[in-house]
Amino acid sequence: MLTLTDNAQTLVRDITDRPEVPDGGGLRIAPANGTEGLEVSLAAEPAPGDQVIDEGDGARIFVEPQVATLLESSTLDADPSGSGSGFVLTQS
Repeated sequence: MLTLTDNAQTLVRDITDRPEVPDGGGLRIAPANGTEGLEVSLAAEPAPGDQVIDEGDGARIFVEPQVATLLESSTLDADPSGSGSGFVLTQS
């Protein structure tokens, strides 16, 4: 299962605490359309079959089933930079 660092949990909460995101919403990780990468987007709820990771105080991530298999030994961290924060994915 994908693990979130404390920094990633904080960033997820910061993003999903916005008024336009409904209670229970989160970030969804799925295959990017037309490329080999991954895409992170806001989601009001998990899609059917999504793995739900709910670590600490509303930091919710929904992982598409195929991606969940690829990320089962991975860690999601947040990387703050001068132009904003981003996520960093590493294999454990």
